Amino acid sequence: MSIYKKAIPLLARIGLIILSINIILAVFHLTAEVWFFLSVCSVFLFILIIAFFRIPSRLVIGNERSVCSPADGTIVAIEDIYEDEFLNCQCKKISIFMSVFNVHQNCVPVSGKIAYSQYFPGKYMVAWHPKSSLKNERFSTVIETWQGEQILVRQIAGLIARRIICNFGKDDIIYRGDELGFILFGSRVDLFLPPESAIEIKLGDKVKTCESILARLQVHYDSKA
Repeated sequence: MSIYKKAIPLLARIGLIILSINIILAVFHLTAEVWFFLSVCSVFLFILIIAFFRIPSRLVIGNERSVCSPADGTIVAIEDIYEDEFLNCQCKKISIFMSVFNVHQNCVPVSGKIAYSQYFPGKYMVAWHPKSSLKNERFSTVIETWQGEQILVRQIAGLIARRIICNFGKDDIIYRGDELGFILFGSRVDLFLPPESAIEIKLGDKVKTCESILARLQVHYDSKA
């Protein structure tokens, strides 16, 4: 277990603010019981904030044809849909809703090269709303696998989230389990897969980053073999 490194300056500022508030409360000569209660509450709140930025150790399972989950959360949609942002083809779409209690680190679901990387400003609708995929602030990343499939990962901000972080850009080489980025607070991740992909999960399933297999890509055989 570790803490998201880019959050450490933010956590330091929050800790300083909480400490300052506790000092100010002490100056107001509150009774010992009240001051103790408020101090314990503030420490508990700070621990919860730290827990939000936790990054647990995860084992990447499956093989190169396995699509591992890019996020912790609940499967809220599995559907056939036409993706018209970049892929311009029929796809299988899997949506993962991340509550404020989930780990919010996002990881790379398949190895390959980034063919497309684009940030979009937008609204902050509740993340489980179907229209949030196109209306909310979001970051789209298309990974081209070594076999030529293109898979779109869309990080979507939610009602509370106000920042999406993506660590990679176009032409970067990435591998399953690499840290793709981070979404602050409640949010959603949509995954657009080739239509022939074999889906391994169902609606309502709880999934974990890297440790859950969402789908399996079609195996390509060498025609010369």
